[in-house]
Amino acid sequence: MPLHSALASPRATREVLERFGITLKKSLGQNFLVNDDVVRRILDLSKVQLADTVLEVGPGIGTLTHALLQHAGFVISVERDETLEEALSFTLAELEQRFRLVKKDALDLQTADLAGNEPDKLVANLPYAVAATIVLEYLERFECLESATVMVQREVAERMAAGPGRKDYGAYTVKLALRARVTGAFQVSRNDFMPPPHVDSTVIRLDRRHDLPAWADAAVVRAAALMADAAFCSRRKKLSNSCKAYFISRGASGARIVAALPAILEEAHVSPDVRGETLAWETYLDLGAALLACAPPDERGGEGDARV
Repeated sequence: MPLHSALASPRATREVLERFGITLKKSLGQNFLVNDDVVRRILDLSKVQLADTVLEVGPGIGTLTHALLQHAGFVISVERDETLEEALSFTLAELEQRFRLVKKDALDLQTADLAGNEPDKLVANLPYAVAATIVLEYLERFECLESATVMVQREVAERMAAGPGRKDYGAYTVKLALRARVTGAFQVSRNDFMPPPHVDSTVIRLDRRHDLPAWADAAVVRAAALMADAAFCSRRKKLSNSCKAYFISRGASGARIVAALPAILEEAHVSPDVRGETLAWETYLDLGAALLACAPPDERGGEGDARV
C-alpha cells in the first residue's frame, strides 16, 4: 500500500535527523511519529479535504505535515525550534506552495500570525506539556476553527472526555465542553514514536459546538467558565463554599459576587449543597447566565485560567 507519509518510519526519520544534525530536545517534548498507519488513522479521523486550511502545531521534520499537504488545500505549521526549519524546507520541498511555517511559540500565536489565512481544522501531534492549554485557547482565540484532531497524553484525553462524577472531570473539562464536543478517539502505542515517550498517547477529535441555546452568547460562556473555576476551587467542598473561597480571593469584585451568591444559585436552580464535580456542563451555562443577571463579573477578570 502507498505510504501516507514518506517520513513515517524509523529509517526515514533517522536519515533526516542525521542529514541535518538534529538532536532531540526533551524540553520541547520531541518524539517523532514513525508509524504510517497512525498517520492514516489521523487523516481518517480528521476528515481533512482539499477545501480545508489546516493549522498544525509542532511539525517536527514534517511527518504529519507531509500527509496533510496531500489532502488539505493549505497547511500552516507553528514551530518554535528554529533548528528544524532547514529540514522542513527539504522534506516538504515539493509541496511548499501550499505550506507556510510560522516560527513562534504556539502559545503566543495570534490571528495576525495567520496572515489572512483562516484555518478551519487543527490537526497536530501536540507537545504534551502544553497540549491541553493549546486546544482550549485555540478554540477560544480562533473562531474559524471548526474541529481539533490532536494527539495528546492519554490522561489529558480522558480529562477532555470526562463526564460528571469522574475524578478527572474538572473545570478544564467544563470549559472545553462549553466550546466543543468529543466525536472520536483512538489509542497510540509508545512504540509508534522515536524515541518512545514515557507516557501513553491518544488521538482525539473535538468539534466546535453549534448547539448552545440562543441565550448562551459569548458573555454567558465566559461567565460559565468563571463559575466552573469557582466550583472546582475546592473539589470536596459544597458548591457554595468553593465559590466563596474562589471569589473572596479576587478582591472587591469577588466580594460583590459572594454577596450575590445565594441569588445566583437560586436563579440557576442549583442547590448550594451540591459539589461542582456532579454538575453537567449545561448547568454551568445556567450558572453563567445567573451570574450575569445577579452580579456581572469584572470584565478584567476574564473567564478563568485556560492554562492547566
